[in-house]
Amino acid sequence: MKRFFYLSIILLSALAGTDLAAQIPDGYYNSLKGKREGELKTAIYNLVCNFTKVSSYSNLPQYFQRTDVYPDSRRWWDMYSDIPLYAPSFSGLNREHSFPKSWWGGSTSVSAYVDLNHLYPSEARANQAKSNYPLGTVDRTSSIKFDNGITTVGYPVQGQGGGAGFVFEPDDEYKGDFARTYFYMVTCYQNLTWSYTFMVNQNTYPTLNNWSANLLMKWHREDPVSEKETMRNEQVYQIQNNRNPFIDHPELAEYLWGNRVGEAFDPGTGGEPAGDPTLITPTQGMELEFGQVAIGKSATTRLYFRGENLKGAFDLVIIGDDKAQFSIPSNSIAASLVNASDGYWLNVTYTPTVLGTHEARLIVSEGGITGSRGVVLRGECLEAPVLTACTATAPTDITADSYVANWESPAGETVDYWVVTRTSYSGGSSVQEELLAEDTSLLIEGFDKSDSESYSVQSVRLGYRSPMSNVVFVDHAGISGVRPDQPFTVQVFEGLVRVNMSSPQTGLRVYDVTGRQVLYIPEVYNNFEFELPAGTYVIVTDQCGTPAKVVI
Repeated sequence: MKRFFYLSIILLSALAGTDLAAQIPDGYYNSLKGKREGELKTAIYNLVCNFTKVSSYSNLPQYFQRTDVYPDSRRWWDMYSDIPLYAPSFSGLNREHSFPKSWWGGSTSVSAYVDLNHLYPSEARANQAKSNYPLGTVDRTSSIKFDNGITTVGYPVQGQGGGAGFVFEPDDEYKGDFARTYFYMVTCYQNLTWSYTFMVNQNTYPTLNNWSANLLMKWHREDPVSEKETMRNEQVYQIQNNRNPFIDHPELAEYLWGNRVGEAFDPGTGGEPAGDPTLITPTQGMELEFGQVAIGKSATTRLYFRGENLKGAFDLVIIGDDKAQFSIPSNSIAASLVNASDGYWLNVTYTPTVLGTHEARLIVSEGGITGSRGVVLRGECLEAPVLTACTATAPTDITADSYVANWESPAGETVDYWVVTRTSYSGGSSVQEELLAEDTSLLIEGFDKSDSESYSVQSVRLGYRSPMSNVVFVDHAGISGVRPDQPFTVQVFEGLVRVNMSSPQTGLRVYDVTGRQVLYIPEVYNNFEFELPAGTYVIVTDQCGTPAKVVI
């Protein structure tokens, strides 16, 4: 399907009364005026890096219903495939980080993990095929690794790839979309240290490598901003309080990586006369979506306030039939806080006490502005889920540096995602980390850095976790299932000792350096924890006679 078909759908929606023009708030880009090169890129970073995080990773499909569906048909707008799937069902789709999360190390604490400016729904097979490969032009003279007509994965043409074995090439209709997404990401997160440098360097400017800057600028010019991007940018702004400047001002890319490098940028914003009180954000009609929350739980999100020449204080009040379900810490904000260069963040909390959907409005007035602004507050309260343990199964595709972890989830249970607990064993120590998965399998990389590994799995729904699954161990020589005789390792956390094992063991004994037994525990299990005072100890169990040494 080509863009003329997409545009016909959007234009029909526009004729029906949907305003698709960019609604850039007055003064939003004033801070960029007169800046150039690295100073300009950092000014953009300061403008967009603070935003309202969506309520949770689980709720991303609810946000996608606002950002990534065709206006009339409710078909998911998937830039990775052409398979007809329809909202609200998210079956067959993944939450795709178009800028691979492994490039910043995959940490869920980094805002990029839930940043809608680069998160898109993707058909699962296409998502898995593109892996964490960089964008690039696929060499059609060589064998193709994956091609579904929209997403192509294969060897890069000469001069591209940045050392990666394969590249991901999107359809021509979306190459500009991905280019502008990457412009945003290397600017909004220019402060990160990259784990992979296929397309980026460890610097704040220009951040993009030469080859990747040339490629993305080419795609940016050949596939200009579409109504789809403009519409999506507005929705993302309404949700998380920041915008993609390279959609609002496509010419910005030329000042940073193109033919206007060295020139000073002028956004030509117009808007309110200089010196007049201006509340840049929040704007009228902005929405705070709390998504689905289990009864007895609460969710807090932040609303960003920023303005210029404001006076006095703002009055805040929550109104509507469901106002009791929402709360704020104060009904007043000093205008001076909103005028500050980094603005002001207001915490808004949703604590539902009854099941069902809830909606209220936060009214912002005074502060020197004319009239008021209304921000919609919306959430849905569900029963607390009851989850059953998954069954971890044997890994597949074991190589020197990777393997695929697998598991089965109980039939009929609704799951938002899974958490894989990975434990790497090296020498007599172990390191544990948690990885998020969209499906009942996950590619585990970096296997070559450990002697052996194990994994267990939990399902997650509405923030609740299932009991831990069984543990599966993986050796470089292969796998023999869930083995009855497993390594016994320990971890130390400032006086707290955690033991790792595949199944419960008996007779744990702790000895000090004199050989005196200082602790006996009849039975322990994986991740069992206990305290010890400062000192050096050895630990054994009935099943593991080789002592493990710990220093507290």
